[in-house]
Amino acid sequence: MTSDTTARALRLLSLLQTRREWSGSDLADRLDVTVRTVRRDVDRLRELGYPVESTRGHAGGYRLSSGTDLPPLLLDDDEAVAIAVALRTAAGGLSGIEETALGALAKLEQVLPRRLRGQVGALQAAVAGITWEERGPRADPALLATLAAACRDHEILTFDYTTRGGTATPRRVEPCHLVASGTLWYLLAHDTGKDDWRLFRLDRISHALPTGRRVPPRPVPGDDPAAFVAGRLSAAPTRHRAVATVRAPATSVRARTRGLGTRIRPVDDDTCVVDASDDHLPRIAQTLAGLDADYTLDADPEVLGHLRATAHRTLRATG
Repeated sequence: MTSDTTARALRLLSLLQTRREWSGSDLADRLDVTVRTVRRDVDRLRELGYPVESTRGHAGGYRLSSGTDLPPLLLDDDEAVAIAVALRTAAGGLSGIEETALGALAKLEQVLPRRLRGQVGALQAAVAGITWEERGPRADPALLATLAAACRDHEILTFDYTTRGGTATPRRVEPCHLVASGTLWYLLAHDTGKDDWRLFRLDRISHALPTGRRVPPRPVPGDDPAAFVAGRLSAAPTRHRAVATVRAPATSVRARTRGLGTRIRPVDDDTCVVDASDDHLPRIAQTLAGLDADYTLDADPEVLGHLRATAHRTLRATG
């Protein structure tokens, strides 16, 4: 029988954090104590500020609910290492939450045992990331958390959304999924005012407020949120048109390029069409340069002018 009251309470807390609900008898078996002792230990956790709920009856039990303050979490070795590596990765590669991730990482590493700090350092030293282009619009961590919770709970949200033209309009949506594409984050949601699925860039959302009204989950067309978002993005209007007919198989072009998704369409076994249209002229040039195959180009005059100017600068630099 566990005699150390503090150790037993910490073990109880760890169990409550691993499952949504426990019966008193299950907890007693795990801790090798009586159900009455479990009740006393639960009361001790409540005195320390942990919001442990209990229900009576045959199906009754205990669960750790959300409270007004964030209590300490108990992590095993593998969980602590995984969180530390994830925070370091976010601090170096996820636009908009670097400082938040670094602050959380500093708190965690301060209490990590020396053996775990060594594991985290070794993992981080062995992993490297490369940024190929400029950082995109910043993602607000608080907004990400609000939207993620609304997606999880199927709770209707209201917010102001700034369109491509710079006009802010109020929206009321049923949030479904958050999808990252390159350096941008998108909210996939069903717009109740337009009765249709819509994509919303997070850097254009402001004043997001949960309404408290929950609705049944709405299935995404095709049952694949990422594929649905990729299809919508590829069909979205762009400022500059650039479509290349590439003398290479679609599979090989897709393997050499990033983020084009449904914009690569096979014509036959040896040819494909790549829609490199974009709002940003340098990004079009970057996409075309990455094709690594001969192609013919159907593009707007400003695209052709930018490509010629880029080619001339390159020739002067190498001449």
